[in-house]
Amino acid sequence: MLYNERLTELRENKNKKQYEIADVIGIYKGVYNEYEREYIIIPIKHLSTLCNYFNVSIDYIFSFSDIPNYKNAKSINKEISKKRLKELRKDNKITQEQLAKQLNISRTTITEYERGTNIIATPFLYEICKTYLISADYLLGKTDSPKYYK
Repeated sequence: MLYNERLTELRENKNKKQYEIADVIGIYKGVYNEYEREYIIIPIKHLSTLCNYFNVSIDYIFSFSDIPNYKNAKSINKEISKKRLKELRKDNKITQEQLAKQLNISRTTITEYERGTNIIATPFLYEICKTYLISADYLLGKTDSPKYYK
C-alpha cells in the first residue's frame, strides 16, 4: 500500500511527533512508527481515527485522490458497507468465491464483511478499491459521493 508518505506529510504539516499521533489512536509510538513506515498494516479502526483527526478521507491517505476530504463525510457504517460490497460484486458480476480468490482470503471472510460481522480489513479494502477504482470512503459508508475515483 502507499499510505506512508501521506501519513508522514499530514503529521509533519501539523508539527506533531510520532508519539503525539500514537497517543491520538491509543498505541505505542513504536507501533505508529511501523504504521508510518508501512512495516505493519494499519488497522482500519486506527486509519479511520487518523482520517478524522487530520480531517482527510481514506482515499486521500491511500493516494487514490488528491482531494483531502469529502463534504458530508461520516463515520464508517457497517450496515452501508455490507450493502455496498454486495453491490460491487453484483455490478462486476463476481461471486464471493471469485472475490475471495482475488484477495487470497476465504469466502467466509467475504461473507463476514457482507453480513456486517466485520469491517473490511485495510489490505483487502485497498486491493478492492484499487482493482475496481471504487472509493474506500464510499465502500465503507463514510460518503455517498464520489462512488468511483479516477
